[in-house]
Amino acid sequence: MGKPIVAIVGRPNVGKSTIFNRLIGDRLAIVEDRPGVTRDRLYGTGEWLGRTFHVIDTGGIEIDDEDKLLRSVRAQAELAIEEADVIVFMVDGKAGITPADQDIAQLLFRARKPIVLAVNKVDNVKEQENIYEFYSLGLGEPIAISGAHAIGFGDLLDEASKHFPEDTEDDYGEDVIRVALIGRPNVGKSSLVNALLGEERVIVSEIAGTTRDAIDTPFEQDGQKFVLIDTAGMRKRGKVYENTEKYSVMRALKAIERADVALVVINGEEGIIEQDKHIAGYAHEAGKAALFVVNKWDAVEKDDKTMQRFTQTIRDHFLFMSYAPVLFVSAKTRQRLQKVLPAVIEAAERHAMRIQTHLLNEVVSDAIAVTPPPTDKGRRLRINYVTQVAVKPPTIVVFVNDTELMHFSYERYLENKIRAAFDFTGTPIRIFARRKSSGES
Repeated sequence: MGKPIVAIVGRPNVGKSTIFNRLIGDRLAIVEDRPGVTRDRLYGTGEWLGRTFHVIDTGGIEIDDEDKLLRSVRAQAELAIEEADVIVFMVDGKAGITPADQDIAQLLFRARKPIVLAVNKVDNVKEQENIYEFYSLGLGEPIAISGAHAIGFGDLLDEASKHFPEDTEDDYGEDVIRVALIGRPNVGKSSLVNALLGEERVIVSEIAGTTRDAIDTPFEQDGQKFVLIDTAGMRKRGKVYENTEKYSVMRALKAIERADVALVVINGEEGIIEQDKHIAGYAHEAGKAALFVVNKWDAVEKDDKTMQRFTQTIRDHFLFMSYAPVLFVSAKTRQRLQKVLPAVIEAAERHAMRIQTHLLNEVVSDAIAVTPPPTDKGRRLRINYVTQVAVKPPTIVVFVNDTELMHFSYERYLENKIRAAFDFTGTPIRIFARRKSSGES
């Protein structure tokens, strides 16, 4: 199972982004005291009572100018209803109930999803009585919170976490490779699933976002078991839905979480857009093995350098994923499809690879001899010992005299040396510096 998804819904300027920042303990969202400034990729991870969860701020949906604000707000609520496990419906305690609040409340009331009603901007005891009018929305007991003063968040999270789904594992065995196909609508994910399976198992349509549900498809090839997790597209069509990245994000998150390997599907005809980067970024941040699959390659006009140029474009746009191989395929003509599953198997093996400690230390010692760590204010980083502490992704701890001296550039240098010595194609590597305590040998 993936992590529970909590969506924050509410009309503009009730403080959604501030609450989002509080819940994830970070400053990811842009916050200004003006309606409609939330524009970033707004998902983060929070933790409460030992359980981690995703938080989505639905505020960033962009719509055409002719669309009315209320329609935009309603669309946000519908997206959240569709995807989230728990919805935090935020209202403004200072402003009281507005028609937009009532409109969203009606939608949520019919949704049969757990709703937590959070009354924001209740900054002191005197304002506590402002919450009572919100009982009339019919969504249960309002919880008073203050984003500005960090009041009421324990109560809010206690209530939300009551509704988290059971933390159960899927029942596929250890020998099964879980593969998620991720990408924005209409890059050909469903066609790729069909082509890889050799049969029409998923409904495909020309209209962006017609896949109806996330579908797990187990199959076996040459003795290796796989499960394809297809990140379904959008159930509803229309401008608001087609233009919203949030929808693809929530779907991609759920699939990535459960996968070993993510196939980042890119439309070869259209090239790379910003949304591709966001979706690939989630796989990288989640520490999953990954491959770029450029689909619809049959439709691209080519010369002898086209593939090379496109690969370089991918490398330039996805600097953080230089480890991910690039495959050029066509689901329609089945061109080079036979390369996909062997590449998936290789990436899954590297993702689970463990390097013996003495070999790792030899490589790092040689790297230090060639390029010693730089000094900072007269102090030099000293690396005592290196060991791999986890797989999926391979995670390496470097014991040092002072973690402050381990600069990103030197960490990158060590990663490159480790990759040159051991084949980690297709998988990210995590490197953490830890101070060697006097008790450690």
